[in-house]
Amino acid sequence: MASYNININELKTYSEKLRAGDMVYLNGTVFTSRDAAHKRIFELLDAGQPLPFNLDGACIYFAGPTPTPEGMVIGSCGPTTSCRMDPYSPRLLDLGLGAMIGKGQRNEAVCDAIIRNKAVYFCAVGGAGALCAKSIVACEEIAFKDLGCESVKRLELKNFPVVVGIDCSGGNLFK
Repeated sequence: MASYNININELKTYSEKLRAGDMVYLNGTVFTSRDAAHKRIFELLDAGQPLPFNLDGACIYFAGPTPTPEGMVIGSCGPTTSCRMDPYSPRLLDLGLGAMIGKGQRNEAVCDAIIRNKAVYFCAVGGAGALCAKSIVACEEIAFKDLGCESVKRLELKNFPVVVGIDCSGGNLFK
């Protein structure tokens, strides 16, 4: 297993090198989105409306941060169970999404879309939201404020620790 320090803007350069089990420290911009936000994103797509962020090469973190304590950038921000986003992920990957961060296994359609699009699925440590938050240096709510913790947020990461769960060559930690 290899270890990488990757700027998310350069993820396309690395995606074919990454293998399931590799340790990665992510830096740069990711967007949070969970079930309710994914549903809204699909409503926008279906209506031909602009999305709250550009999907091309983007990374979505399946997380719903807790309220931000005074003096901090963000509250606890651990991954949520990714399979709840499986109905949405293939289409988003086909539209240019480059990576996803979550926890747990993904269905076969998602795995196929990861391979087809040379994308990657990263796993963050579940149950360690306070630890994950230490690698988040900025947070801005950018869409669907009415969804509360499930609104879409732009996060800036610095050395955010993840493991490659599914790579674009078909490697899969869950098999």
